[in-house]
Amino acid sequence: MAKKKLGSLSDLGGFVFSTNKNEDFSTFADDDSQENLKPSEQHLEAHFSNKGRGGKTVTVVKGFIGSEDDLKQLAKTLKTKCGVGGSIKDGDIIIQGNYRDKIMILLKDMQYNIKRIGG
Repeated sequence: MAKKKLGSLSDLGGFVFSTNKNEDFSTFADDDSQENLKPSEQHLEAHFSNKGRGGKTVTVVKGFIGSEDDLKQLAKTLKTKCGVGGSIKDGDIIIQGNYRDKIMILLKDMQYNIKRIGG
């Protein structure tokens, strides 16, 4: 198996090296524990899009603030309830097909503040 080439220091995965014995490394700790807002404090946007996808329509949910695991769980719930596939890209939930109205109802039932954007 070939070794992976490093393109920058960030490819080292947060590795910190110092010869200073008094260095406080707690400032370099990963902050993956992004604070999760309650659903009632979230302001999400439901978009409809077909640009850059070969004419295929998708529903995009933007604006989620929280951990990656919670985002994945919300995406899984929406995909399951709609019975379709989807993915997560750049913090946005992408659901295959035009399910914007159904997703808005589902998110409102889950106490999220959801806003319809576009058409």
